[in-house]
Amino acid sequence: MKFRKISLSFLMIALGINLAYAKKEPKYEQAHQLTAEQSALVEKAIAREKIVIKNIQQRTPLVETYIQEMRPDDKLYQVPTGDTYMLSRVDFRKTFTDKPYSARGQKGHGFFKGSVAAFANIGKALHLDKETFNTDGFTDMMFVDPIGFDQQHYVFSYVRREFLGSVRTWEFDVHPKVAGNGRFYGRIWIEDQDGNVVRFNGTYTESASEDNNKEYFHFDSWRMNMQPDLWLPVAIYVEESQRIEGGKTVGLRAQTHFWGYSLTLPTRESENVSVQVEGAVDQSADSQDMTPLQATREWVSQAENNVIDRLVQAGLLDPPSEFDKTPLEQIVVNLAVPNNLNFPDPIHCRILLTTTVEATTIGNTILISKGLIDTLPNEESFAAVVALELAHIALGHHIDTRYAFNDRLLFPDESSFQRIKMNHSDLDNAEAAKRATEYLQNSMYKDRLANAGLYFAQLTDRAHVLKQLNSPRLGDSMLKADGTPWLADLAKGAPKLNQDDTTQIAALPLGSWLKTDPWDDKEHGLNAKRYAPMNARDKMPFEVTAIYYKLQRYDDAQKTPAGTLPTNPTAPATGQAANPGPTGPNN
Repeated sequence: MKFRKISLSFLMIALGINLAYAKKEPKYEQAHQLTAEQSALVEKAIAREKIVIKNIQQRTPLVETYIQEMRPDDKLYQVPTGDTYMLSRVDFRKTFTDKPYSARGQKGHGFFKGSVAAFANIGKALHLDKETFNTDGFTDMMFVDPIGFDQQHYVFSYVRREFLGSVRTWEFDVHPKVAGNGRFYGRIWIEDQDGNVVRFNGTYTESASEDNNKEYFHFDSWRMNMQPDLWLPVAIYVEESQRIEGGKTVGLRAQTHFWGYSLTLPTRESENVSVQVEGAVDQSADSQDMTPLQATREWVSQAENNVIDRLVQAGLLDPPSEFDKTPLEQIVVNLAVPNNLNFPDPIHCRILLTTTVEATTIGNTILISKGLIDTLPNEESFAAVVALELAHIALGHHIDTRYAFNDRLLFPDESSFQRIKMNHSDLDNAEAAKRATEYLQNSMYKDRLANAGLYFAQLTDRAHVLKQLNSPRLGDSMLKADGTPWLADLAKGAPKLNQDDTTQIAALPLGSWLKTDPWDDKEHGLNAKRYAPMNARDKMPFEVTAIYYKLQRYDDAQKTPAGTLPTNPTAPATGQAANPGPTGPNN
């Protein structure tokens, strides 16, 4: 599929603003007239929305959309039946250019394998008119209306004042004065200091009846104060269901996340990019000569550093942050010391910014995806993943040293999955899994490994429907090709999965531990209270859930301490906040 390049004028058509409706009578009830103060805030929001659009046009963020198709379930309310994953980098500077990050092994550019077909199936299931959908449709939801957001095209009805976190907002219901295809219909939240729209919730209309919408999803779009006087889109939640024949309901839940706002595209016309490596260390005091073994290790380290720098530049890897050191690198110590692992160089941990469940190693650096971390329920589960990657390092399963030549990393960002090979062979994974089990048996986690086994049992249970979530883009899956876990011995020792047991937390929903700073891509632990599930429906393992932000202004956010990772999300009693144990990963 070729890249879509849509000018802003064409975007107006794509959003369906049809002038043919201009002469029709309004179908909406006349709203109460705004007070002078309310009208002034609306006008300020209209002006600010134009500034937001201009700021977005100067950015090239990454846009990740993960969709789960859902069906009703008597016990669990809803369960996923399939999924779709897409990652793109969007350039708004001159045109709307959507450049998907092509999957490993895929030829040319385009969506990940199966994405178009999956969207077609979703569309048919929801009785939507379009045969296929792509990231453009989900990206449109970062705008209220990029062309006609004003009091000439829309009616604003004041609702109330409400705090979203520490930000005081004024709520307004919004509908078009005349029904038209692609007009926004819903509610907006305007912060009262500068008049920025910080949240909008609703859908786009396609006909005279917003209740008969066959083309647009319902969505909840959030923005964040990322820099002084700069609010930009951070996330969108989509949820849709529709009653069809036979009394069966099908639908979807989706999350779209934006990050990498401080990234810039190459200024040259060439597709090549240049990698800048900063922070050189003076090693003049070291011995002047190296043995062959030292030289070999240095060569591997050079390849490692080149790849890490390239992944950071592509917006796929977090820059160094405190979360990398605590708790992840503390778990490395907890495993290395009792197993007498004396590595010549320190072991570091970094976080892949993608939702896919995967992990790998680059030299002496362990990479674990955000999606994998978010769904791990306890410290022993973290330790199992770290042990597997630590075993790869100890066994010498290092990255291909061809990347020590920097020219091999000169390619467009969206080709990163294709051009950087970081997955291990099945033989290496099997060998590492055996060694990792030994490390865990010799560690402080040996009496809690059944809990870790529960995670892999739950992952296996959901693997057949969440295929995209378990399809790695850069590293290794936690599962073999046949769907069984590499750490099968842990899964065998786990108790039977029991959805009715609220004390048994096998896996968590997506987004449970980490938040990505959309400006600088750093990862932080959620600063949130933890509550025990009250019933089986509260568990939601590996599921997409609604998004809700407690917003802060930029200056206030700089004063807020980063969250940490509690030991155990299980609370001592139903409905009470979780009380982390004394030996959590953050200690």
